[in-house]
Amino acid sequence: MTSTATGIVHLIDRQPQLSGEEMLASLVPPPQFDDATFDSYRADPEYPSQQGAKEQLTTFAVGAPQAKRGGFFSRRPKAPEMKPGVYLDGGFGVGKTHLLAAIYHAVPARRKYFGSFIEYTALVGALGYKQTVDLLRGSALLCIDEFELDDPGDTMVMTRLLGELVASGTRLAATSNTPPNALGEGRFAAQDFLREIHAMADSFETIRIDGVDFRQRSFDGHAPVLDAAAYEQALAGFGTASDDPFDALIAHLARVHPSRYIRLIDGVDAIGLRDVRRLTDQSEALRFVAFVDRVYDAELPIRATGAPLDEVFGEEMLAGGYRKKYLRAISRLVASTHA
Repeated sequence: MTSTATGIVHLIDRQPQLSGEEMLASLVPPPQFDDATFDSYRADPEYPSQQGAKEQLTTFAVGAPQAKRGGFFSRRPKAPEMKPGVYLDGGFGVGKTHLLAAIYHAVPARRKYFGSFIEYTALVGALGYKQTVDLLRGSALLCIDEFELDDPGDTMVMTRLLGELVASGTRLAATSNTPPNALGEGRFAAQDFLREIHAMADSFETIRIDGVDFRQRSFDGHAPVLDAAAYEQALAGFGTASDDPFDALIAHLARVHPSRYIRLIDGVDAIGLRDVRRLTDQSEALRFVAFVDRVYDAELPIRATGAPLDEVFGEEMLAGGYRKKYLRAISRLVASTHA
């Protein structure tokens, strides 16, 4: 069936391009975190680690608060020495990205960058390792959201890159669902890269954040499915909506580098997917995860027919080494289909 709604575009017809310089300029927090601050982070009193993380990260970003002087000869207590990087480890939807963006906004520096792990590896892929190091060297802060090591190549590149930047004075802030000394477990022969992984972990102060996924607090945990008529009507309610068969989009994602997915959804107000099915190929699933991340960051609603999007990853995938990555995507898909 062809959509009769106005303002419809097809993502499968787009062939976006993105230069290395444009990729570097785009390394800023997603729009929903433009105004993220430590003050606007609402720590859940049920989970004291959230308030504790907020206080530690404030110190990391702006320094320890100045103690009151008790007398002429009294000395200001020396602030505890922190490592050049902080690593926020916690579950989905506990506010890690908000806190990461708060660090970015609070650090008083002109040269600072904020991006997902895949955006940094894509930058190396587009510009080459040396040029990437040259461009990032001298920056005050590098924020890395969803730090994950999915293959040995990424491990080597990122440990080398971060090592060079830390040595030149750059500070690091990262989020993940996996502690830094466990990165890569279950996904490749981590023992072969243990030295590199542990060397990287030595640069980070690990801060644990517990809590409940805020994205699912208001939802029943499932992504709604529309019939054909409701789908048409839903897309017609947006200024510009994309409308693509799920299989066709999955195939198209293989022809577009993940660094360009953000351009794939340029100018779109909502994403429409027809005939969603369960994914059985790992490569297709991982590309879809990267696509979902860009859609979620852009705050785009998703409307779909077919199988529920929270069931798009099979049980075998959810039991494998990429489990946390898939669960994060499901959390974001549920939120986006309710948006």
